[in-house]
Amino acid sequence: MAAKTLKDEFPIHWLVWHNSFRELDAELEKKLHDIELVDPRGRTPLHLSVTLGNLESARVLLRHGANANAENKGYWSALHEAVCTGDPEMVQLVLQYRDFQRYSKRTIGVPDLLKKLQESPDFYVEMKWEFTSWVPLISRMCPSDTYKVWKKGSSVRIDTTLLGFDNMTWQRGSRSYIFKVTGDNAASIMEVDHDIHEVYQETIRVLPATADSSVMRPSEDAVAARLTSPACTTYIDTDRISFERSKSGIWGWRSDKTESVNGYECKVFTANNVELVTKTRTEHLAAKDKVKAKKSSSKTPLESFLGATEETMTTTTSSNSLDAMSTSISYNPGNISPEEYFSHVIDLGDKDIGRPIEQSSKVQKFKASLWLCEGYPLSLQEQVIPIIDLMAQSNAHFAKLRDFITLQLPAGFPIKIEIPLFHVLNARITFGNIQASEQEARYVTTVKTPEQITCSIEEECFNAPASYGRLGGDGHHERLRDEDDELLQFAIQQSLVEQGTENEQVTFYEALNKGKDGGPMEDEDKMLQRAIAASFQSGGMDGSEITANPGFEKNHRPLPPQPRPPQGLASEEEDDQLRMILELSKKEQEEEERRRKEEEEELQKILELSLMEK
Repeated sequence: MAAKTLKDEFPIHWLVWHNSFRELDAELEKKLHDIELVDPRGRTPLHLSVTLGNLESARVLLRHGANANAENKGYWSALHEAVCTGDPEMVQLVLQYRDFQRYSKRTIGVPDLLKKLQESPDFYVEMKWEFTSWVPLISRMCPSDTYKVWKKGSSVRIDTTLLGFDNMTWQRGSRSYIFKVTGDNAASIMEVDHDIHEVYQETIRVLPATADSSVMRPSEDAVAARLTSPACTTYIDTDRISFERSKSGIWGWRSDKTESVNGYECKVFTANNVELVTKTRTEHLAAKDKVKAKKSSSKTPLESFLGATEETMTTTTSSNSLDAMSTSISYNPGNISPEEYFSHVIDLGDKDIGRPIEQSSKVQKFKASLWLCEGYPLSLQEQVIPIIDLMAQSNAHFAKLRDFITLQLPAGFPIKIEIPLFHVLNARITFGNIQASEQEARYVTTVKTPEQITCSIEEECFNAPASYGRLGGDGHHERLRDEDDELLQFAIQQSLVEQGTENEQVTFYEALNKGKDGGPMEDEDKMLQRAIAASFQSGGMDGSEITANPGFEKNHRPLPPQPRPPQGLASEEEDDQLRMILELSKKEQEEEERRRKEEEEELQKILELSLMEK
């Protein structure tokens, strides 16, 4: 009787459990059931089929529109679970539909967002992004950028100069992103590169109902890459978040704190108990891949005090996990019955379906700050959030901002927000120059009345320069955001080791091969090279012996042999200049070495204090 009741309560799940895929197909054709219904263990039918390794049922569910982007109660997507099965065919199937669904959602989402914007007043605003860090070495290399946003009707333009973090360096450039509605179910997206005078244009149309997901079929290399890498998920735990007014006064209790931001009076709030959780699973990895993953994620001294606590947890679904993993993979090693699994009252304890989980977790606890203005001439819901949604599709920073400001915030417009992005990086976003009222802006005419400030925007703002070259295709400029947090953090840390900080001076050895900023040598650089070459000659060396310096040969090419100047041609004045430059170079080296030692000592003190606090 119990089985009958459970079968009636979870009919789709029940068919999935038994992998009755033909019956499942017939039942879904009736369109009588919720295909996204969650069972007592927090799984949709698709999650259940993937976790059990039932490939045929998964294929039927995806063909009937099951959401491949949905997450279970552990914040793992269907793709994550597919990867953790270790089954290449399952990964290929889920990845194919996941990408197809993402693209389909985007083709509908962008035109809808633009149409929604059309109903709101036109505006111009600037969003200043400042990246900060409490770690001294990182704070010196953090950049800033100002996003300029024009909105007129259903057209949007966003200008930026900070393109991202790639190949261990911050990428700078001048880009415009222009979004325009071009039809009832179509939109045009232009990425305008002002540095190389090129326009990349993509037309987004709603896919026809007959569209086939096979166009998104991933390559074997893409599947293999996922199966040889850990599965990672990052999410903000919002269950215990609370907002409270910041206090002002010597003892912090006298009155509610207010501050002026760009001429607007703001209430200052603090968001407490915000936790950023990063979880990593490795049960699908071969032994060599686990070793590789462990090495790549091993902590450096810098990471040991980045504010994250790490917990390693191995969960097994059977009392004898070795038996479960010995000869063949079992997706129900605990021999859980469907009656046990679908019961609302039976506690399974540590037992669960699926392969035994090998999981580690990192938790960061932080506070966020908000400056809220109740009289700001912009609507967060109608004007700003649609813009952030547009950018969040290809920009991880905007995705983090969207996740935060869509929480239940106190009343008012968040004219200034300070939120953490990564383990050591914070972003401070400030809205300013609204309607170009503080400083003139291109294409904008400010209109001031006693009641409000509005603006008029020229249509030319949303047209790419006619002289620029045109390209088209399937959106190759967009970067996937999978595991973006971990990759960016790794890049920042590596940049400290491999490239130094933004303000670090080029040593005179580096000056031998390049000029300032990596460009052609200027006159001073050329004179410095001549001086160094002359110093080697006076010491009985020619430039080819420069590689005697330890570690120099690896990173620098030796100078070609320098011919000695004819006797008597070098004036005493030139000799004095050469000696002066050599002395200055030596002093710069000594100063650089002194500064490096001070930074190392400061870093060591921070590390010691951090260990004491823990």
